[in-house]
Amino acid sequence: MNKTEKPVIRVMIADDHALIRQGLIKVLSLEPTIDVIAEAENGREAIEKALSLPLDVVLMDINMPEVDGITAIKEIKAKDDKLAIIALTIHDQEEYLVQLIKCGVSGYVLKDVSPDELVKAIHQVYRGESYIPQVLMGKVLKELNRLSSAVQEPDPDRLTPRELEILQELALGLSNKEIGDKLFISEKTVKNHLTNIFQKCGVTDRTQAVLHGLKNNWIRL
Repeated sequence: MNKTEKPVIRVMIADDHALIRQGLIKVLSLEPTIDVIAEAENGREAIEKALSLPLDVVLMDINMPEVDGITAIKEIKAKDDKLAIIALTIHDQEEYLVQLIKCGVSGYVLKDVSPDELVKAIHQVYRGESYIPQVLMGKVLKELNRLSSAVQEPDPDRLTPRELEILQELALGLSNKEIGDKLFISEKTVKNHLTNIFQKCGVTDRTQAVLHGLKNNWIRL
C-alpha cells in the first residue's frame, strides 16, 4: 500500500437476522475503504470471532440469541479493549445509551441509519474517536442528569479557553482533523489538547468529555 492509499478497515457484522446482515454487507461493499471479513448470527459466535480474527471494527446488534449484545460487548472489551465496537440497534432509550457507553462501545447507531452516516461512524471509531448521533446526545444527557454520579465533577476553571473551544467542536461531531482545520492548528495539537481535557475532566474518551461538558453547561449543541 503506498502512502496515498487509505487503509482498508476490517469489519464484522453481528446480527441474528440474515437479511439485515446481507443488507449491511451490500451497503458497505460500495465503500472501498471498508471490507466486511466476518459475520456472526449470535452473541457467542460474535465473541469467538471478535477475539480470533484480525478485526478493526465490529457492528454489534444488541438483541441476539445465546448471548445478548451487551454481554458480548463486555466480554470482548475485557479481553481486547482496543477493538472498536459500534452498537447497532432499534432502541434509542436513554438507559440503553448510557449502559452501552459504560460497556465501552465506541459508537451507537440506529438500524435506520443512512449508508453515509454508517460509513462515517465506522471511519470515526476506527480513528479512535467516538460516534453518537447528534439526535441521541440529548437523550444521553437527560439520563446522566437523572443518575447520581460518584465521579467528582471537574472544575471548569481548569480548562483553558482553547480546551473549551475544542470541547465545543467535539460536541458538534467534528473529527480531530476537522477541528484542526477549523481552528488553524495541527491534528497533533488537537490530540494533545484532548489528552489534557480528558485528564482534567477525569474521563477516558471523547464521548464522556462531551457529556461532562454538556451536563455542566460549559458547551451547547
